[in-house]
Amino acid sequence: MKRPYTLRRALLLAGLAVFVILAAVTLRTPAPAGAQPFGYQTAWALLPPVTAIALALVTKEVYFSLFVGIMVGGLLCARGDLELALNTILYSEDGGLVTNIATLQNASILVFVSLLGTMVALMNKSGGSAAFGRWAQKHIKSRVGSQLATVLLGVLIFVDDGFNCMTVGSVMRPITDRYQVSRAKLAYLIDATAAPVCIIAPISSWAAAVTYSVPPDSGINGFSMFLRTIPYNFYALGTVLMMVLIITLRLDYGPMKTHERNALAGDLFTTPDRPFADADNEVPATRGSVADLVLPVAVLIAACIIGIVYTGGFFDGVGFIDAFADSNSAMGLVFGSIAAILFTFFLYMWRGVVTLSEFMECFAAGFRSMCAPMIILIMAWNLSGMTGLLGADVYIHDIVAASAGALKIFLPALIFVVAVFLAFSTGTSWGTFSILIPIVCNVFAEEYEMLVIAIAACLAGAVCGDHCSPISDTTIMASAGAHSNHVNHVTTQLPYAMTCAAVCAVGYLLAGAVGYCTGSPAAMIATPVTLLLLAGVLVAASRMSKSK
Repeated sequence: MKRPYTLRRALLLAGLAVFVILAAVTLRTPAPAGAQPFGYQTAWALLPPVTAIALALVTKEVYFSLFVGIMVGGLLCARGDLELALNTILYSEDGGLVTNIATLQNASILVFVSLLGTMVALMNKSGGSAAFGRWAQKHIKSRVGSQLATVLLGVLIFVDDGFNCMTVGSVMRPITDRYQVSRAKLAYLIDATAAPVCIIAPISSWAAAVTYSVPPDSGINGFSMFLRTIPYNFYALGTVLMMVLIITLRLDYGPMKTHERNALAGDLFTTPDRPFADADNEVPATRGSVADLVLPVAVLIAACIIGIVYTGGFFDGVGFIDAFADSNSAMGLVFGSIAAILFTFFLYMWRGVVTLSEFMECFAAGFRSMCAPMIILIMAWNLSGMTGLLGADVYIHDIVAASAGALKIFLPALIFVVAVFLAFSTGTSWGTFSILIPIVCNVFAEEYEMLVIAIAACLAGAVCGDHCSPISDTTIMASAGAHSNHVNHVTTQLPYAMTCAAVCAVGYLLAGAVGYCTGSPAAMIATPVTLLLLAGVLVAASRMSKSK
């Protein structure tokens, strides 16, 4: 049964229709060939993502919100020319929908997501997931235990955030369901152990992305710089601490409190939407053993690591660290997932837990289960492309560069806030730190310790914005891995992420003051103070909640 449209929603949609019509009429001006988009490199460049995010939070309709944001971006790029806007949205060389799908990186991600869906379908069909659930039922005795096990598994799978989301979700979902953990809470735990863990793991696709972002002419070793930033990445470290404290203190606040209360009453979703309902209602297979899940997952992790270093030239004599730094992680993940599926085929055929026809059926089933997140991914890429065409990166660059002169003590905190906003608006953390890191390297060329703190603030802010953004691919895949309504996931995790971000901003103010005034490593002071402050805030919130 369809939800009735409220008066507010009807007025909102009518207002949007009027806005689009007015944009088409008023923005269209005779422009010479090659003219810049309307609002190029100004605050207008952020209108498409802001529109999409605001609509997603108000209407709870992700596809509609992304579509409107893309249309707004296309109209701005084409100065109101509807025909040109449509061509820009579909076929622009730098961000068009068709062009985005055809790029090697994005096409590899789509193939990888499809193959992960196939792996999940195979593990379910073989009975490996059900067997692991029976094993976990004997060893995990409580809601707290099921959530801590989810965090532990997420920390162990540190190679890639997308791989983390899909694997942790498929393994832990039956267990958290048994102990009545809401799907929104599961999605938060998955998302919080994805990018925040990858950004402090030296062997990960994120380490390679950061290494690439350091300008080669700066004279700085990118990988060494990445290692130096780990103790200063307050958001990543704080998020891991926050998950443990929230679970052990049984602290839930904001919309998450409603979801958890409803889950204890038997409703894991709260809202009427039931994503992946067919997959959730499948009858668990009685055949299979724990090895039918553990072995494919272990091989998948190992094969993905080998695939990543292979693309970096490791088997051609390049060192392991250099191979990781020069790798193409998306291609490596595809190679790894194909190798894991081949291993799984021989394992299951040898053990007789699935037939050949059942094995082949899982390819279609896995693709079907991943269609929704892939559609959102494609639209998010398209929206990010429109934002790029409008010069949002240059606009943010100018803001940071203009304020860098006399505010060096405050610059780490400022960079953190700007990175949060940029990553939240564009849905890409990699794009965010690739924009900001070169600026930081120029500002602190002669002050190495401040350079380390500022780059760490950039990375932390990018991860925070990516963690919060409804158009981030990691957020999308976390919703898919948990089989959670996407808007539910975004709205419930936002208060948690903002709590950690607020404490981190204070931490970067302290780190900037210590680093600028002394020139010595500030991590010995700033990092423990920041984490203790976060713990104090959460403990105080827990006591206030219990007293009420």
